[in-house]
Amino acid sequence: MTDLVLVGRFGAAHGVKGEIRLKSFTQDPAAIGDFTALQDETGTRKFRIEHLRHIRDDLFVARLSGVRDRNVVEALTNVDLYVARTDLPPPDEDEFYHADLIGLRAELADGTLYGTILRVLNFGAGDILEIAPTEGETVLLPFTKAVVPRVDIAGKRVVVELPDEIEVKEDDEA
Repeated sequence: MTDLVLVGRFGAAHGVKGEIRLKSFTQDPAAIGDFTALQDETGTRKFRIEHLRHIRDDLFVARLSGVRDRNVVEALTNVDLYVARTDLPPPDEDEFYHADLIGLRAELADGTLYGTILRVLNFGAGDILEIAPTEGETVLLPFTKAVVPRVDIAGKRVVVELPDEIEVKEDDEA
C-alpha cells in the first residue's frame, strides 16, 4: 500500500481571480473540500481549498487559500492531488482504494498468473480494471463480483473469472 492516495486533479484556470477547475475522485465528490492537507505527488506543494463551487457530477471550481492570481493557477493545470492514507477512513468491507489495487497480481481461479493491474478506470458506468496480461495487449475487465470474485490486498492478488470473450493463451504442446 502507498502512503498517499489520489483524490483529485486540477484542471484549467477559471476566470481571472485565481480560481481553478477541480475533478474529484472521492466517493462523495464534494468531500474533497473537507481535506485540509492536499498535496502534489512529491509533497513539495501543499493546497487548501478555501471555497468549492459545484459545476456538475464530480467537477468543481475551487478557490485555494492564498491564491488570487490566474497565472499561479494556470501552472497547476493537471496537477494530481493526494492525501495521506492516515487522513482517510479505512474502506468498508468490499470497498477498496484504487491505490491498493494497482500493482496487484491478477490470477485465474486455478492460481495461474494472468497479469498485473495497471490502473482502475471509471468512465461513468462503474470501475474497470486495466490489466497487463503476461502476454499480449492490456485488457479491460469490469470490477464486479462476477469477474473479480476475490480481492486479497494482504496477499497482493485478485482472482479473475475471465468473460467468454477473452481467451487465455494456452502453452502449445509439441
